[in-house]
Amino acid sequence: MTPLNICLLGGSGFVGHALAQRLAPAGHRLRVLTRNSAAHRDLLVLPSLVLVDGDVHNPVFLRRQFDGMDVVVNLVGILNERGHSGAGFVRAHVDLPATVAEACREAGVARLLHMSALGAAVDAPSHYLRTKARGEDAAHAAAPDVRVTSFRPAVIFGPHDSFTNRFAGLLKLAPGVFPLACADARLQPVYVDDVARAFEIAIDAYGTYGQRYDLCGPKIYRLRELVEYIAEVRGRRVCVVGIGDRLSRWQAALLDYAPGKPFSLDNYRSLTVDGICAGGSVLRSVFDIEPKTFESVVPSYLKNLG
Repeated sequence: MTPLNICLLGGSGFVGHALAQRLAPAGHRLRVLTRNSAAHRDLLVLPSLVLVDGDVHNPVFLRRQFDGMDVVVNLVGILNERGHSGAGFVRAHVDLPATVAEACREAGVARLLHMSALGAAVDAPSHYLRTKARGEDAAHAAAPDVRVTSFRPAVIFGPHDSFTNRFAGLLKLAPGVFPLACADARLQPVYVDDVARAFEIAIDAYGTYGQRYDLCGPKIYRLRELVEYIAEVRGRRVCVVGIGDRLSRWQAALLDYAPGKPFSLDNYRSLTVDGICAGGSVLRSVFDIEPKTFESVVPSYLKNLG
């Protein structure tokens, strides 16, 4: 692939790091927009990467940063908002993609890759999933002036993720019994580097233009099974106990007001939708990627976690 000028929004996050680590060594020139470049100076070890401080919600700033770019990648997303109105989700997942799409059109950027979420639908039960769906539509509205592809990954795992690491931390505090909300929720977790590879391949793959892809790993689990496996890897002798739907809602309502929102009512509502890919592995059929299993990766970074 010819080296390209690529602008990453959310490039300092979990998936952003994985994608930057694939794109920079391939010779692409990366511009990562961030609110605090000093906090993400580790990215500067990558060749041809620059950090730019600014407000990605500012259309003037975006238009200026998109000038001369061949590709824009929007990875911005939040799992919870500060309040409970849904306004935070709308700002991050709906308003920002619309602003990004318009700035791409104005700056003449020909290619936009957009991060959505598995289960995104306008009639989904959670703010998170509903706003992700509206954001997808806002991104694709830039066509035909901009060639858009969106990705809907399942729960993403890998070093420094917010899934396995969060449960590992909670299990460390468990006194022999771990009460688990939504224990029977079905998930099909996908490895972060497999997601990053799909983004990389799609950049110049004509057949992906205008498409919306569900990305999943190779196996379906119950949430209980995943948490039990994390406990096993960490050497924690903990009994994971599913607490049922009513208690799950109560737990979510309580933790919605805890510092850091470890679990919220919106998270609970998202978990009522199966996080699985119904149509087989797009990673294999479209991107020729053999997706890695949860068990083949998680021990490599959780076993020696402090």
